[in-house]
Amino acid sequence: MATQVFKLQGMSCAGCARNIEKVIAAVPGVTTGSVNFGAEQAAVTYDDQHTSVDKIQAAIAAAGYGAQAAADDVLAPAADEEQERTAADRQLRRKVIFSGAISALLVIGSIPAMTGLMIPGWPMWLHHAWLQLVLTTPVMLWAGSSFFINAGKAFKRHTATMDTLVAIGTGTAFLYSLWPTLYPQWFVAQGLQPDVYFEAAAVIIALLLLGRLLERRARRQTSAAIRQLMGLQAKTARILRGGQPVDVAIADVLVGDIVLVRPGEKVPVDGAIMAGASTLDEALVTGESQPVQKQAGDEVIGATLNQTGSFQFRATRVGKDTFLAQIVKLVQQAQGSKAPIQRLADQVTGWFVPAVITLAIVTFVVWFTVVGNVTLALITTVSVLIIACPCALGLATPTSIMVGTGKGAEQGILIKGAESLELAHSLKTIVLDKTGTVTCGQPSVTDFITVKGTANGNELALLQLAGSLEQLSEHPLAAAVVEYAHRQQVTLVTAQDFGAIAGSGVQGAIAGRWVQMGTARWMAELGIDTQPLKAAWDQLEQAGKTAVWLAVAGQVEAVLGIADAVKPSAAEAIDRLHRMGLEVVMLTGDNRRTAAVIAREVNIHQVMAEVRPDQKAAQIAALQRTGQRVAMVGDGINDAPALAQADVGMAIGTGTDVAIAASDITLISGDLQGIVTAIQLSHATMQNIRQNLFFAFVYNVAGIPIAAGILYPVLGWLLSPIVAGAAMAFSSVSVVTNALRLRQFRPRLDT
Repeated sequence: MATQVFKLQGMSCAGCARNIEKVIAAVPGVTTGSVNFGAEQAAVTYDDQHTSVDKIQAAIAAAGYGAQAAADDVLAPAADEEQERTAADRQLRRKVIFSGAISALLVIGSIPAMTGLMIPGWPMWLHHAWLQLVLTTPVMLWAGSSFFINAGKAFKRHTATMDTLVAIGTGTAFLYSLWPTLYPQWFVAQGLQPDVYFEAAAVIIALLLLGRLLERRARRQTSAAIRQLMGLQAKTARILRGGQPVDVAIADVLVGDIVLVRPGEKVPVDGAIMAGASTLDEALVTGESQPVQKQAGDEVIGATLNQTGSFQFRATRVGKDTFLAQIVKLVQQAQGSKAPIQRLADQVTGWFVPAVITLAIVTFVVWFTVVGNVTLALITTVSVLIIACPCALGLATPTSIMVGTGKGAEQGILIKGAESLELAHSLKTIVLDKTGTVTCGQPSVTDFITVKGTANGNELALLQLAGSLEQLSEHPLAAAVVEYAHRQQVTLVTAQDFGAIAGSGVQGAIAGRWVQMGTARWMAELGIDTQPLKAAWDQLEQAGKTAVWLAVAGQVEAVLGIADAVKPSAAEAIDRLHRMGLEVVMLTGDNRRTAAVIAREVNIHQVMAEVRPDQKAAQIAALQRTGQRVAMVGDGINDAPALAQADVGMAIGTGTDVAIAASDITLISGDLQGIVTAIQLSHATMQNIRQNLFFAFVYNVAGIPIAAGILYPVLGWLLSPIVAGAAMAFSSVSVVTNALRLRQFRPRLDT
């Protein structure tokens, strides 16, 4: 199976999106095809043994739309695409100006006829039927040509879209006006006024084109997050070629190149530091607010900003494989996906246009039969056709999803699909893995207690012995001791006669002193008295920490407490989840005592400990059977089944690729505050979608009966087709504008 994203051209409404979906689904070999009207793209999954990108493009083209396969490298310059978009905007702007100017002349000439007032000196000649015909014809044939062309294409496919409504409405007004222009005497003979409605047809087209121009501009703002991410990439890189530094374009950097980064420069691609050290600002990529210290061996991410030092690194991922490119690709996929709530709008738009055409015909027949007034029947029919536009319904959900997923990326939260964003707001239970999720995932020294205290540098001297001995060991606890010694700026020396005793500890000679580090059992076997620090050892064990003894020349001198420390923000994040009314559960394969200690520290009341990896998914399923909507948060390979089982899987971005692949949402920085932000963003997005759907439904429910003349028997007032056109044009703009309010989203700290 293969997946391809297509950039679409020629869509005018949600009906077009449904038509393209049907066309894609009919291509043999296509598994799924989802068209997002707001994003103007289609995501297609297909069997590459039975079909191809070219065949899918051909099918879309045969339906009257354009389709361009999106490039694999999402960060590659898309100059052609931008030029095409700019040219299309320029052409649309010309049509708006032209049709607007003509419409202004037509309306000026028609004001006396519309108001019944005779104004001295008014240019009545502008209302001459033949002049209005001459002025209106280019508006219909050039400025409004897209409406009629698209309506014709839809008719050939036995479907109907918004363009069908516009074409029928304006076409009816134009053709009816042509009749009294050519044969005015017939109307006079029938006792009718030879009224023309050329100005209505022209003004409607002008307003709709203006609305489409404003909508395009507003919709482009919904993709601001994508463009901001793309703009983060450095344009050039300084690399070593032949031993000499050379500046090259970012596209020319190869895996394995040695890249030089100076203070204030952006890291051009992903890699691992070989020499030097610095602090990097990773906020725009990972959401991490604090600068991160980097040294030899550490990984660096392309597009992050180097602050203080200089360093060299070896490029490991370039082009479409960089971390930034993967973020952009995931956000694009999320923006092109559909939320379950959108299905309602899709179902409505499926029957909406045929229903409106039927209603317009009924409206004309009723008014003409009951009143016998062809003018009244014509005005109400055209108004119904023009005001009833499914565009607002089609834009209500995707525009909010596009802005919401973009804001998530800005906050360091990657949301893979619209469904995940929708489900997150209804979560009831958050299940947290312990190691690497609640804790840092790496053991570190939390306590260093000596017999003689810190007098005369005793503590640092002993730490030098401990670090010097452990630097020769490969045990994870040894790395924690060495890292702690480095943090205390202790200089390590070389140990002699080093030896490691499996399951017990290590020993060696340092500066003529015999040093041993290990377990209490080993100390007892060696006959070393641990009584001086027994009370401290008991406290460390009760706290769920691993206690390591340090003995020098057969005498115990210190005990170290080593533990997987809780993440600094974990307790605060869990407290905020509690205040949001969510139940928080810890799920871990660790022993019950250690799990209980960590749970108490972060205020988690329900703990599932000693759970094997193959049992974690079953535990999630058990919670779901109680009727709860569950999110699983984890980072390891063993968490992948549980992440997939959960209603919403959240992976820690610092974890394994398998866990990230199995998740629905990725917290890039690994900070648990991202869970709170993701849920708040889901709430804000869903509220915005409901507002949009409410506006769209209310607009149509209220607008169509008014356009049909329901108020005429009571108030003697009819909705002008011109007003109907303005209302229809700006309904879509209002929905997109409301969706853009999500760009102001900021995580609330009071929950």
